[in-house]
Amino acid sequence: MTFSFRPLVLTAMAFGLAASAVAQDAPPAPGPNPEENQPAPPVEAPAPAPAETPPAAPAAADGTPAAEVPAVPAMTPAQYMGNPEYMLNLDLSTGGRVVIQLYPNVAPNHVERIKQLARAGFYDGIKFHRVIDGFMAQTGDPTATGQGGSQLPDLKAEFNVIPHLRGTLSMARAENEDSANSQFFIMLQPRFSLDRRYTAFGRVVSGMQYVDAIHKGEPPEVMSRMVQVSVAADNKPVPPASMLTETVPAPVAAPEVTVDELNAPIKQ
Repeated sequence: MTFSFRPLVLTAMAFGLAASAVAQDAPPAPGPNPEENQPAPPVEAPAPAPAETPPAAPAAADGTPAAEVPAVPAMTPAQYMGNPEYMLNLDLSTGGRVVIQLYPNVAPNHVERIKQLARAGFYDGIKFHRVIDGFMAQTGDPTATGQGGSQLPDLKAEFNVIPHLRGTLSMARAENEDSANSQFFIMLQPRFSLDRRYTAFGRVVSGMQYVDAIHKGEPPEVMSRMVQVSVAADNKPVPPASMLTETVPAPVAAPEVTVDELNAPIKQ
């Protein structure tokens, strides 16, 4: 009997190919330690920092959440620049009106204080009691001593980025940062050492020549004064020219020298 091996060889080859395909589809067998055969994990980028959330409102005594006070948005320049409600008029005894642009966006409480006192007539007639040439002119004290103020409580400081340039309006204070009340000063020349130490809240936009004419001294021999201070929105007219003048004391006449005094012997 004669046997042919070719069919058997072909059959064996077919079984071998099928086994190889099955082996490729099957996952590899785990080793003794499963972690040894695991691929290295990808390096993660740092997780983004969580967004800061506002603290929860404190609960009331009965356990109900307290009402949250909405934040007051800062005013934009379009809301206050050139707006008469935020313009201050100083009619000075040096001859005319000084117009000041107020900055409620950086010092809202100081702006509100100056407007409140102006509308109450507090500043009318108050003198410039301390005026340093090349530095500043200070006023706002009804006693003209540098020690007085209004009956209103002192203000908390609102230091800001407004620089102390020529014409800047800033609030005077004592050593305590939160002691500003009614006294303020106008810069005659820049002094950046005052920045962020005194609350600047406005700047002269016209009439600076009348500020320059304020009598100098600590105190001045003749004190210039604010005849009238008003908020521009109130449309108060400039006082008559006769009121915007200063009473300068007449110079003391030198005593007359007689002929007898000229001929008198010199006393030893």
